[in-house]
Amino acid sequence: MGEDCVFCKIVKGELPCYKLYESELALAFLDINPITKGHALVVPKRHVERLSQLSEEEVREVFTAAGKLAEASLEALNAKGVNFWVNQGSIAGQVVSHFHAHVVPRYAEDDLKIEVSAEKLSDSEMRSIAEKIKGKVE
Repeated sequence: MGEDCVFCKIVKGELPCYKLYESELALAFLDINPITKGHALVVPKRHVERLSQLSEEEVREVFTAAGKLAEASLEALNAKGVNFWVNQGSIAGQVVSHFHAHVVPRYAEDDLKIEVSAEKLSDSEMRSIAEKIKGKVE
Protein backbone atom coordinates (compact mmCIF):
# COMPACT_ATOMS: atom_id res chain seq x y z
CA MET A 1 0.00 0.00 0.00
CA GLY A 2 1.15 3.51 -0.70
CA GLU A 3 2.50 5.12 2.48
CA ASP A 4 1.08 8.56 1.70
CA CYS A 5 -1.96 7.39 -0.26
CA VAL A 6 -5.17 8.73 1.27
CA PHE A 7 -7.20 5.79 -0.08
CA CYS A 8 -4.73 3.26 1.38
CA LYS A 9 -5.11 5.02 4.73
CA ILE A 10 -8.90 4.74 4.45
CA VAL A 11 -8.62 1.03 3.54
CA LYS A 12 -6.36 0.44 6.59
CA GLY A 13 -8.75 2.35 8.87
CA GLU A 14 -6.23 5.11 9.56
CA LEU A 15 -8.60 7.74 8.13
CA PRO A 16 -12.37 7.77 8.60
CA CYS A 17 -14.87 7.34 5.81
CA TYR A 18 -18.59 6.90 5.29
CA LYS A 19 -18.37 3.25 4.28
CA LEU A 20 -21.05 1.98 1.91
CA TYR A 21 -19.79 -1.44 0.88
CA GLU A 22 -16.86 -3.72 1.58
CA SER A 23 -15.67 -7.03 0.22
CA GLU A 24 -12.39 -8.87 0.50
CA LEU A 25 -10.90 -6.92 -2.41
CA ALA A 26 -12.85 -3.63 -2.64
CA LEU A 27 -14.12 -0.79 -0.49
CA ALA A 28 -16.75 1.82 -1.35
CA PHE A 29 -17.36 5.05 0.52
CA LEU A 30 -18.87 8.49 0.03
CA ASP A 31 -16.67 11.05 -1.72
CA ILE A 32 -15.80 13.87 0.72
CA ASN A 33 -16.20 16.39 -2.13
CA PRO A 34 -19.39 15.10 -3.73
CA ILE A 35 -20.59 16.29 -7.10
CA THR A 36 -24.11 15.14 -6.24
CA LYS A 37 -25.81 13.65 -3.20
CA GLY A 38 -24.55 10.07 -2.82
CA HIS A 39 -21.40 10.46 -4.98
CA ALA A 40 -19.32 7.42 -4.04
CA LEU A 41 -15.87 6.04 -4.78
CA VAL A 42 -15.02 2.37 -5.17
CA VAL A 43 -11.38 1.43 -4.64
CA PRO A 44 -9.48 -1.82 -4.74
CA LYS A 45 -7.94 -2.54 -1.36
CA ARG A 46 -4.58 -3.16 -3.00
CA HIS A 47 -2.75 -0.02 -4.09
CA VAL A 48 -2.56 0.29 -7.87
CA GLU A 49 -2.76 3.38 -10.05
CA ARG A 50 -4.24 1.97 -13.27
CA LEU A 51 -7.04 -0.37 -14.26
CA SER A 52 -4.61 -2.58 -16.15
CA GLN A 53 -2.75 -3.31 -12.89
CA LEU A 54 -5.79 -4.92 -11.28
CA SER A 55 -6.37 -8.65 -11.34
CA GLU A 56 -9.51 -9.88 -13.09
CA GLU A 57 -10.99 -10.66 -9.69
CA GLU A 58 -10.28 -7.13 -8.43
CA VAL A 59 -11.87 -5.63 -11.55
CA ARG A 60 -14.94 -7.80 -10.99
CA GLU A 61 -15.17 -6.76 -7.33
CA VAL A 62 -14.77 -3.03 -8.02
CA PHE A 63 -17.33 -2.92 -10.81
CA THR A 64 -19.76 -5.27 -9.06
CA ALA A 65 -19.66 -2.89 -6.09
CA ALA A 66 -20.21 0.08 -8.43
CA GLY A 67 -23.29 -1.60 -9.88
CA LYS A 68 -24.68 -2.37 -6.42
CA LEU A 69 -24.14 1.24 -5.32
CA ALA A 70 -25.87 2.53 -8.45
CA GLU A 71 -28.96 0.42 -7.81
CA ALA A 72 -28.96 1.35 -4.12
CA SER A 73 -28.73 5.06 -5.01
CA LEU A 74 -31.66 4.81 -7.40
CA GLU A 75 -33.78 3.24 -4.67
CA ALA A 76 -32.53 4.89 -1.46
CA LEU A 77 -31.94 8.42 -2.78
CA ASN A 78 -34.57 8.47 -5.51
CA ALA A 79 -31.87 9.21 -8.08
CA LYS A 80 -33.06 9.16 -11.68
CA GLY A 81 -29.82 7.90 -13.23
CA VAL A 82 -26.15 7.26 -12.49
CA ASN A 83 -22.86 8.22 -14.12
CA PHE A 84 -19.87 5.93 -13.76
CA TRP A 85 -16.38 7.14 -14.56
CA VAL A 86 -12.71 6.52 -14.03
CA ASN A 87 -9.99 9.14 -14.38
CA GLN A 88 -6.64 7.56 -15.19
CA GLY A 89 -3.63 9.87 -15.06
CA SER A 90 -3.45 13.46 -13.88
CA ILE A 91 -4.21 14.85 -17.35
CA ALA A 92 -7.50 12.92 -17.20
CA GLY A 93 -8.35 14.37 -13.79
CA GLN A 94 -7.05 11.64 -11.47
CA VAL A 95 -6.24 13.48 -8.24
CA VAL A 96 -5.45 10.49 -6.00
CA SER A 97 -3.01 8.07 -7.62
CA HIS A 98 -4.91 4.99 -6.43
CA PHE A 99 -7.31 3.48 -8.95
CA HIS A 100 -10.91 4.38 -8.17
CA ALA A 101 -14.28 4.39 -9.87
CA HIS A 102 -16.78 7.20 -9.33
CA VAL A 103 -20.47 6.37 -8.93
CA VAL A 104 -22.42 9.60 -9.31
CA PRO A 105 -26.19 9.52 -8.75
CA ARG A 106 -28.08 11.93 -11.01
CA TYR A 107 -31.14 13.99 -10.24
CA ALA A 108 -33.46 16.05 -12.45
CA GLU A 109 -32.51 19.18 -10.50
CA ASP A 110 -28.71 18.71 -10.43
CA ASP A 111 -26.58 21.14 -12.40
CA LEU A 112 -23.95 18.64 -13.51
CA LYS A 113 -23.21 18.99 -17.22
CA ILE A 114 -21.06 16.53 -19.08
CA GLU A 115 -20.34 17.97 -22.49
CA VAL A 116 -18.11 16.39 -25.08
CA SER A 117 -17.05 17.93 -28.35
CA ALA A 118 -16.45 15.21 -30.89
CA GLU A 119 -13.51 15.31 -33.26
CA LYS A 120 -14.38 14.13 -36.75
CA LEU A 121 -11.71 11.89 -38.22
CA SER A 122 -11.38 10.52 -41.74
CA ASP A 123 -11.76 6.82 -42.46
CA SER A 124 -8.00 6.51 -43.04
CA GLU A 125 -7.27 8.18 -39.66
CA MET A 126 -9.77 5.89 -37.93
CA ARG A 127 -8.20 2.82 -39.60
CA SER A 128 -4.68 3.95 -38.61
CA ILE A 129 -5.67 4.58 -34.99
CA ALA A 130 -7.48 1.24 -34.78
CA GLU A 131 -4.42 -0.60 -36.10
CA LYS A 132 -2.09 1.14 -33.63
CA ILE A 133 -4.31 0.30 -30.67
CA LYS A 134 -5.01 -3.28 -31.81
CA GLY A 135 -1.27 -3.83 -32.14
CA LYS A 136 -0.78 -3.02 -28.46
CA VAL A 137 -3.76 -4.88 -26.96
CA GLU A 138 -2.52 -7.99 -25.21
